[in-house]
Amino acid sequence: MAERSFAAEVQQLKVPEGTVFRGEGILAVTKALLECGVGYVAGYQGSPISHLMDVLADAQPILDELGVHFETSASEATAAATLAASVMYPIRGAVTWKSTVGTNVASDALANLASGGVTGGTLVIIGEDYGEGSSIMQERSHAFAMKSQMWLLDPRPNLPSIVQAVHDGFELSEFSRTPVMLELRVRSCHVHGSFVTRANRRPDFTLQQALAQPVRDTSRIVLPPAAYLHEHEKVIDRWPAAVRFIEERQLNEFFDGDLKDIGIVMLGGHYNNVQRALMAYDMADLYGQSRIPQYVMNVAYPVIESEVLRFCEGKKAILVVEEGQPEYHEQHIHTILGRAGVRTVVHGKDLLNRAGEYTVVELKKGIAQFLQRYHPAALAQPVPLAMPKAARPAAQAAAAEPLRPIPFTSPEAAAAAAAPMRQGVVELAPVVPGRPSGFCVGCPERPIFSALTLAQDELGMHHIAGDIGCHLFACLPPFNLGASTMGYGLGASSAAAFNVIGGGKRPIAIMGDGGFWHNGLTSGIGNAVFNKFDGVIVIVDNNYSAATGGQDILSSRADNEHRSTRHPIETAVRGVGVEWVRLVDHTYDVKRMLGVIREALTTDFRGPKVVIAQSECMLNKQRRVKPQVAAAVKRGERVVKEKFGVDAAVCSGDHACMRLSGCPSLTLKSSGDPLKPDPVAHVDDGCVACGHCGEVADAAVLCPSFYRIEWVRNASAWEQRLHRWRQGVVGWFQRRQQRALQARALYGENV
Repeated sequence: MAERSFAAEVQQLKVPEGTVFRGEGILAVTKALLECGVGYVAGYQGSPISHLMDVLADAQPILDELGVHFETSASEATAAATLAASVMYPIRGAVTWKSTVGTNVASDALANLASGGVTGGTLVIIGEDYGEGSSIMQERSHAFAMKSQMWLLDPRPNLPSIVQAVHDGFELSEFSRTPVMLELRVRSCHVHGSFVTRANRRPDFTLQQALAQPVRDTSRIVLPPAAYLHEHEKVIDRWPAAVRFIEERQLNEFFDGDLKDIGIVMLGGHYNNVQRALMAYDMADLYGQSRIPQYVMNVAYPVIESEVLRFCEGKKAILVVEEGQPEYHEQHIHTILGRAGVRTVVHGKDLLNRAGEYTVVELKKGIAQFLQRYHPAALAQPVPLAMPKAARPAAQAAAAEPLRPIPFTSPEAAAAAAAPMRQGVVELAPVVPGRPSGFCVGCPERPIFSALTLAQDELGMHHIAGDIGCHLFACLPPFNLGASTMGYGLGASSAAAFNVIGGGKRPIAIMGDGGFWHNGLTSGIGNAVFNKFDGVIVIVDNNYSAATGGQDILSSRADNEHRSTRHPIETAVRGVGVEWVRLVDHTYDVKRMLGVIREALTTDFRGPKVVIAQSECMLNKQRRVKPQVAAAVKRGERVVKEKFGVDAAVCSGDHACMRLSGCPSLTLKSSGDPLKPDPVAHVDDGCVACGHCGEVADAAVLCPSFYRIEWVRNASAWEQRLHRWRQGVVGWFQRRQQRALQARALYGENV
């Protein structure tokens, strides 16, 4: 069950040619794929392209009508390898995943694909997750494109440009016999707009035809001596072909302006932000008219040398807008101009931030410095510089000193060491309080880590290797569990080095069900069996690939019309040789969870010990259950909703429940008792009645202040009579106590 349904929106994919299509970028990409006659699409979900996979899944009937094969891949490597269908056959294929981590997983397959080349157009749609909204390390995909000689498109973030890039990408791939990468940032995936449609096309050559007419050519397979010839072919034949196609089709764009002696060179993905920054100084308008000439590189790689020279002709200076490190384009443009003897001054990272996302605010600072240096009169009014004038000399002076590693002794020390790179970045800490990521209300993973915390309190600290997924939030307060994370499904592999005799405490590895099926079964569990790993591997099974939006996986317990589910993780684990396996099918039972973890850490059994902690993702459960409950109430059926609370009179104010839970719905409030000044625990209305707070309080032998209530809607006649009788009895006792208190106040303790 994905986090969002596009069932209504995908109906637009069937509109006839010439229709004005309105929607967001992801829908536009899907429509463009169908217009291009794509034969198959595969991929692995992840930000910011998760919704592309969801759209394709919801559009399955439309894909079937057009003869387009679609599948959700087990990993990015699986998706990339799927493109092999286009090596020998003229079939257009597309795959998608989150970059750069996904591209890294797929790099082996991509390298082989790019080496041998393709016959049918192949498009790799990568979600470029760079910047402050990212959930991964800060890297870019450019290096992968250069490494394997694949062409990288980075269109302007508007729907017509994105759709055109899909069409151009397939044609460029076929013309140069090379895979093409299409880079979509968050702002591109979710930008809204419109474009005029073309007709959907059935594949010109189908997978069925390929199966019926097999073709093979050993020169396309990466084996010596063909492998050595592939490199020459890429550089001598395919690269010039790609350059010729890009030039003739004018994939890159030139925008003129009246300040002809300066210019701005940018990647297409930065265009909107650059325009907004220029508008702040009356250098551009809403319609794209700019006073400063611009060269927009919708093709990030390869760089077209003739176009760079043409743009720089007669200009005394240009500003290169390219976020992140290294500054590939700035270096390349320096080389092009130097070889041609062109004396245009190239600015980039000397005026813009050396690292980080180029937001409008950051671009305004760099553009202001560029204009003040070369066209100060063009500025309507002086703009204060964000970067101190001495920043560059200071940085050069620092570079002359011996290099020392940044001491990661504390966040404060690391921030101080990185200060020279920040160049005037506004710190939000004094303005906005820190809000670390955390588990959702009622998350079934929270009790797992509560139990693990209690186990360590009892048995001592253990080395814990983390993994990619929601469970990684356990490394933050209140649990503070986990020493590393190396990649999706690599939790068990991350603990492999600690498989030593006489090491004392057993290492613990965490892995999610999504990571398990992605990479963990072979790289983690299989490796642990093969090497007789004597540690503990906790597999968090929440039914879905929850961290990417709640998509179904092999072990999902939901029925899926187009996928095969209900394949237990326990069966797979035992299938590769694990003998010690424990299944906890209700993680909210903290006592049981604690007992299993204690057993795994103390048993005499030698070998991998796998604990499968199984409960449905609460976010997906609420998406599934809430509509069912609402419908039942509307039909007049009896519906019971549970809720937990804390008795303020009993709560001692110790707050240990919070330290072992961290649930957002478990908060503080005044006790209402002047003799109890400390705030007491309180469960707010966001509670989903998972019961974890009460369970952890019980397992840790804490106070008995938690209680459970049942809210009954559409109660039966008997329940309503019983409720009125209970209210009457309770009311009688309350009135009796009130009269006694009043009498005592009037006549003293002798009453």
